[in-house]
Amino acid sequence: MNVLVYSGPEVIQTSLKNTQSTLRSVLNPHYTVQTISQESLASQPWSAGCALLVFPGCRELSPSPSVTIIRRYVENGGAFLALSAGATYSSSSRVLDLDSIGISGLSKDQTLRFYDKATSSYLYPTFHPGGEIITSSVILKLTSGKTLDSVQWSEAGEFVGIEGAKNIKVLAHISERVAAVRYELSKGTVVVWAPGVELPRSTESEDPVIVSWEMSRLSIMREILRDLGLRVPPENTDSTFYPLPQFLTANPSKPEIVSQIMKVLSESMGPIEDKNDTFHFCDLGGNDALLKDSTRSSCGIQPDPSSWQPKHIIVCRDGRLPSSQQSPLFNLNDYFRELYRARDINGLHEDTNPWAMGEALFYSEVVTSTQTMFDKNPTFTSLLPSPILSLASQQLTGRGRGTNVWLSPSGCLTFSLLLRTSLAILPASKLVFVQYLFGLAVVEACRQEAILGPLGEQVRLKWPNDLYAVIGSEDTYRRKIGGILVSTIFTGNKVEIVIGCGLNVLNPPPITSLKQLLPHESKLQLSMERTIATIMAKFESMWSIFLSQRGSFQPFMRLYLERWLHSDQLVTLTTTNPPKAVRITGITPDHGLLRTVPERTGWSSGEEGFIDLQPDGNSFDIMAGLIKSKT
Repeated sequence: MNVLVYSGPEVIQTSLKNTQSTLRSVLNPHYTVQTISQESLASQPWSAGCALLVFPGCRELSPSPSVTIIRRYVENGGAFLALSAGATYSSSSRVLDLDSIGISGLSKDQTLRFYDKATSSYLYPTFHPGGEIITSSVILKLTSGKTLDSVQWSEAGEFVGIEGAKNIKVLAHISERVAAVRYELSKGTVVVWAPGVELPRSTESEDPVIVSWEMSRLSIMREILRDLGLRVPPENTDSTFYPLPQFLTANPSKPEIVSQIMKVLSESMGPIEDKNDTFHFCDLGGNDALLKDSTRSSCGIQPDPSSWQPKHIIVCRDGRLPSSQQSPLFNLNDYFRELYRARDINGLHEDTNPWAMGEALFYSEVVTSTQTMFDKNPTFTSLLPSPILSLASQQLTGRGRGTNVWLSPSGCLTFSLLLRTSLAILPASKLVFVQYLFGLAVVEACRQEAILGPLGEQVRLKWPNDLYAVIGSEDTYRRKIGGILVSTIFTGNKVEIVIGCGLNVLNPPPITSLKQLLPHESKLQLSMERTIATIMAKFESMWSIFLSQRGSFQPFMRLYLERWLHSDQLVTLTTTNPPKAVRITGITPDHGLLRTVPERTGWSSGEEGFIDLQPDGNSFDIMAGLIKSKT
C-alpha cells in the first residue's frame, strides 16, 4: 500500500522534504511513501492503493478538480492527514463565509472540505495565506500524555468552531489552544496538526539532547499514524538510512573474474567520478575502519542524499569472500553453491564465456539503488565487463516504472543485471521483449523445487512488467510481489541492457511475499541466496534461446500467455475519448504491443480493428480494470 504525499504548487518545500523523510523513517518497510502531483490527484486512479493521503505544509490551495476526488476518497473510508495546518468546523445549517477562514476566490465545490452525513457537518482544512510564514517555538502536549518542546508553530494553525462538536476529538494542545484534531466521518478519518511535527531539529547531530528529541518526535509521528489506522512497524533504532560499502565478489573457483574486472576499472585503485556517483576502491582487509564507520547511526530519519558520496567498493580478490560478520544478511558462500546447483538443474554448461550470469557481482547490505548504479553512471558502466550482477539487501531509493518508488526493505530481493550484446544479434526493435522474458524467467524459477515448487503456480505476470501473487481458488486475492525495470544504453553497434528486479521473498505482513504463499505446515525453507541463484540460472537458459532467435519472443509466447493474468480480460481503455471497453487477446509478436479488440455492443458496426498499446506509454490498473496513460 502507498502513503501519498501531495507535492502540488502550493506545497512548502521544506515541509514536503521533511514529511517524506519522516514518514519513510517510521513506516518502512510496511508502506511505500511517494509524492503525488495535483494533476495526478485529479486524473489518475490512485485511491485504490492509498492507505493515507498526506498534505504537508501548504499555502492557500489553488482551484483543482482533485478536491472532489479527495473528498470522495475520504468519505468512502480513506484517511487524510494535514500537517502545519488548521481547520474550521461547520454544521450544514450554518452558512460559512469562506473568505472569513482564509479561503478566498473559491466556490464551495472548489474548496477542500469533508462532509459527515451522520452529523451533517463539514471540516475545512486551512493553510498558510500568502506572505512570509512566521513561526515560533512552542511546547506541544498530547492528550495521550506525551510532550515535546521546541516545536515549530505558526499563527495559521488555528482551529475554529470545534467546541462541542460530537465527531471531533482533540489530540493535542499548545498551552490552552487546540493543536490537533481528528474528525470522524461515517467511514473515513481526517486528522489535522497545526505544529510542524514533520520538522526535525537536525538530521546529523550526535548531541544526546537532540537525538533524544528526535526520538520523541518520531514517537509522536508513530502515534499520529496509528491513530489513522496504519500498521506502524515497531520502533527500531538500528535502522540504516545511508548506503553501506559494496563488495565486488566472484565465484571463488574463478578468482580471475575479479582481476579482469579491476583491470578495466581501476588498476591504480583510484576513484572514478561519474555522472551520479563517485566510486572509491579498496581491497578486502585493506580498510577495516571503513566497515566499522559504516555502522554509525543517525538520528532516526533519512539524511540528505547529497551526503551519500562517495560510494565505497571493497574488492574481494583471490577467491576471498566477506565473512558472515561483514555480510550478515546474505551468505555469499551459500549463494555460489546454490548457483552451481541451479545451473546444473537447468542444463547449463561450465564453459560460459567470459563467465556465467551471477558469477560476478556487487553486493551490499544497503544501497541507494542497484539500477541507478548502472544506468546513471555511464562511464563506470561502460568499463564493466558483462554479465555482472548488483545485489542489495535493502535499497534507500529503489526505482519502479516511471516515477514510481519500489519499496525494498530487508526481505525483498533487489538486484540489477548488466548485459551487453550486439544489435546484429538482438535488434533494437526486439528489446521490448526483454522485460517480458525476464518476468517469465522469475515466474518459472518460482515453480522450481528450489523455491516454491508447485506452490509457485500462484506467482503470475501482470502486463507489462509486474509480478503478482494470486491467492484463492477463484483468484479472489491478488497482490503485487515484484516488478521489473529495464533500461537500455546504446553504444555504437552494441546495446547495454540493465534489468532491475525487486521480488518480495521473506517479507512479513502487511507486505505480500513468497513466504506467505507457503502453508503453515510446510517444511520448505525459502532463502534469498537460493532464490536469486535459481532466477539467474533460469534466465540464462532462456536468454541463450532468445539471442539465438535474434530476439524473437515466439518460442516463449505460449508459455507467457499461460502465466499472465489477462487472457480474454475485459478492461476499460481510458486513453480514448470517450473511454472504451476492450478485450485483451495477447501480445503482438513483432513489437510486443498489448493487443486488444473493442468489445462489441448492440451499436457496434463489427468493423473495428485491433487496438495495440505500447508498454512504455500505458499502465495497467488491475484492481480497477483500467488501462491508463503512464505518469
